[in-house]
Amino acid sequence: MSAALATRLEQFSAFSRAARNAPKVSFEFFPPKSDEMAESLWSAVERLAPLAPEYVSVTYGAGGSTRERTHTTVKRMKDETDLTPAAHLTCVGADRESVDEVAREYWNAGVRHIVALRGDPPEDADGYTPHPGGYPFAADLIRGLRDVANFEIFAACYPETHPEAASAEADLDNLKRKLDAGATAAITQFFFDNGAFLRFLERVRKAGITAPVIPGSLPVTNFKQVQRFAGMCGAAVPKWLEDMFVDLDDDPDTRKLVAATVAAEQCRELRDVGVDHFHFYTLNRADLTLAICHMLGVRPAAREDKDRISKL
Repeated sequence: MSAALATRLEQFSAFSRAARNAPKVSFEFFPPKSDEMAESLWSAVERLAPLAPEYVSVTYGAGGSTRERTHTTVKRMKDETDLTPAAHLTCVGADRESVDEVAREYWNAGVRHIVALRGDPPEDADGYTPHPGGYPFAADLIRGLRDVANFEIFAACYPETHPEAASAEADLDNLKRKLDAGATAAITQFFFDNGAFLRFLERVRKAGITAPVIPGSLPVTNFKQVQRFAGMCGAAVPKWLEDMFVDLDDDPDTRKLVAATVAAEQCRELRDVGVDHFHFYTLNRADLTLAICHMLGVRPAAREDKDRISKL
C-alpha cells in the first residue's frame, strides 16, 4: 500500500470515528396553515431528513386548534419518509375520549412517539382551565396514553422554570410526576444560558430523576420574535445575545451567520460536558439548523462516506 493511500485511509477512518461521535439530533416542525407554508415545511423536511434525526416532532396549536393539520402532517411523514414522527398531544379543549381516540389513530397509523403536553389555552382565554371531562394536566395525559398503547412518550421541562409554576421546586416536582406517570424522556424549553441548563440538570439528578433530559435549541432567525417567544415561556435573553444582533434587522445574511455560530457554540459547550442529544426548534426552516448540525459533525454520513471512498 502506498504512503499516500495509507494517509487517505487514515483520514477516512478519522472522519468515520468523528461521525460516530457526533451527537444525536431531533427536529420540531409545526403544521402548515396554507399551501405556501406547506411547501416551505416539506422543503425543510427534505433538506433535514438526510441527517437521520432520532425523531421529528410536530406541534399541536393552542387550544388544539391544529388537530387535523397536525394529524395530516404526522401521517404524511410516516407514509412518505423514513423519519420517525413524534406527534404532539395536549389536554386543552378536548375530553378524554377524544384525546384517546386521536392517540389510537396515531398508533394504528404506525406512530409510536408522542410529545405529551398540558398545552396552551386559546389566545382569547383567561388562563388555563382544565376541560371538565378531559385530562387536567400533562401527567394525567401521560398516564392515559400509557393505557391506550405502549408509546414512547416525551414530556416538557423548563430549565428556567415554567412561568405559571409556584416555584422552581414545584416545577421540578411536576416533571417528576410526568416521568412517574410514564414519560420516558424530557425535552427542555429553549434557553440561551448554558449555566441555567446545567444547574437545572444537576437539580434533576439530585431529585433522583434518571431519564434523559434533551436540551432544546432555538436558532435566532428573528431576534424580536425570539424575545416575544422568550417572554411567553420564561426563557431569559442575555444582554450578550441581544448585542450580537444589534443593527442586523435589515441584514439577513449576516444575521444568519451570527445565529448559526451562536447556536453551534452553545451546543458545542454542552457537548464538551457530555450532552449527546439536541432538539432543534426549526420554525419550519432548514438553513440554520442544517448549518448548526454540520458544525456539530451531524452530516449525511452515507453520502459523504461514498464521496470520500470514491476519491481514495
